[in-house]
Amino acid sequence: MKIGFIGLGNMGAPMAANLVAAGHQVTGFDVAGVTVEGVAQAATGAEAAKGAEIVITMLPNGAILRSVAAEVLPAMTTGAVLLDCSTVDVASARDVAAEAAAAGIGFLDAPVSGGVGGAAAGTLTFMVGGSDAGFETAKPLFEIMGQKAVHCGPAGNGQAAKICNNMILGATMIATCEAFALADKLGLDRQAMYDVVSTSSGYSWSMNAYCPAPGIGPTSPADNDYRPGFAADLMLKDLRLSQQAAEAVDADTPMGARAMALYAQFVEEEDGKGRDFSAMLPRFERRGRSD
Repeated sequence: MKIGFIGLGNMGAPMAANLVAAGHQVTGFDVAGVTVEGVAQAATGAEAAKGAEIVITMLPNGAILRSVAAEVLPAMTTGAVLLDCSTVDVASARDVAAEAAAAGIGFLDAPVSGGVGGAAAGTLTFMVGGSDAGFETAKPLFEIMGQKAVHCGPAGNGQAAKICNNMILGATMIATCEAFALADKLGLDRQAMYDVVSTSSGYSWSMNAYCPAPGIGPTSPADNDYRPGFAADLMLKDLRLSQQAAEAVDADTPMGARAMALYAQFVEEEDGKGRDFSAMLPRFERRGRSD
């Protein structure tokens, strides 16, 4: 398949490399001039998109998605598919979908879960919004870049699924870190805490697969001085998207709102910037109830 790939950052570069390794012809563009072995380099996004059956984008935010779409849609062939794997606001995804439809181009919003490690290993999960036909066209590529792709409904629903998932994740990680900090002060051994919770009703992905306590459970960023697997900055971005969406549809999400506020404090006022989102644990360790 002839593929254009725009956005060759920490996520996009290994995704594009996996497509090349599977035998696809990939032409890439990144504003930073990043190159990926086996990926032909284009001078512009429009050049990367020209003649491609699928154009994949992995971009920082909705405003940039809108800008890139305005550039590449006129260069794309009628019937091609624009596959956006960025995490952006639902409104941007749906607006770009409408613009693509008007140009005779298919559109899928397909944000991912799995982080940089999943991108490199080809084990991402894709949450996909868009038409059945578009999903079937992109399905072989999802199978190369990931281990699972879930068709969540019409355009924008992929983003909806991603922000709902990460709102749960953000709040759950905070609760997990709070519980470890409380256990410490109560004199409960962390291994005992893990052994109980990981097999009881407090079971969660944050505890069992991504434990924020070093040396407990499977290896996680906590065992690497909290170097990011999923950065706190990105969790804050996703929580802000969740609250933007909640406000737009008048949804009451107090836990999500509180998680957003805590990550904002952690990233913007404390030492959370550039650290893994599970570094909330040492934050709570240092704090007392009145801090």
